[in-house]
Amino acid sequence: MKPLAVVFALLSGAAGCGKGGSAPGRPAPDSAVKDPRTIRDFHALYASNCAGCHGSGGAGGAAIALNNPVYLAVADDSTLRAVIAKGVRSTAMPAFAQSAGGMLSDEQVDAIVKGIRSSWARPGVLDGAHPPAYLAQQKGDPARGKSAFGTYCASCHGAAGRGGPQSGSIVDGSYLALVSDQYLRTLTIVGRPELGGPDWRGDVPGRPMTEQEVSDVVAWLASQRPDVPGQPYPTAQPLAGGSQ
Repeated sequence: MKPLAVVFALLSGAAGCGKGGSAPGRPAPDSAVKDPRTIRDFHALYASNCAGCHGSGGAGGAAIALNNPVYLAVADDSTLRAVIAKGVRSTAMPAFAQSAGGMLSDEQVDAIVKGIRSSWARPGVLDGAHPPAYLAQQKGDPARGKSAFGTYCASCHGAAGRGGPQSGSIVDGSYLALVSDQYLRTLTIVGRPELGGPDWRGDVPGRPMTEQEVSDVVAWLASQRPDVPGQPYPTAQPLAGGSQ
């Protein structure tokens, strides 16, 4: 083959690489990274922002399960939106809205709220029951709360809340330092079904907790929260064979 013909053949082959695909080194048309600000898909937003704590499919993890229909029957959309957008001060729940220093637009926060509701809420789950209000209606009393805890919670968490046959400590100082009083109230009302924890109706069969009892238990738990959480630094020990 003549040199000129070889060059023409090579050029023709290179030009043909673009037919039906991309030329070598050129990104495929569908490989462009999507601007995260344009994402509105609930599943994509949840996986990127929520699943790390609340579990895949809302099944729970370090934080409560969001696929708990009792929780969704107690917490309305404005509650969900406020928690997602603004976070919860002094806890592990951060703010996700751009207006509060997060990464999500208001439209993306709304997409998460709507997705949680449409995916996991179940109308009629309360079966006519009237749960205690999501927000406390009256101040709790720690002394009464200790007694109510013994009635409703000690069988799982132990008489002093330090752990029992079915659940761990609920008065651990480091744990209490990471959760708000509202979180404790929410857990007391809706339970943690993914861990076998019943809601306010199931601790004592036929005897649901009252509004006041929930507030009192939360007050007693909050009273166990230390001023300075965590373990103290160990006392320095002198080095063997020398002074320090």
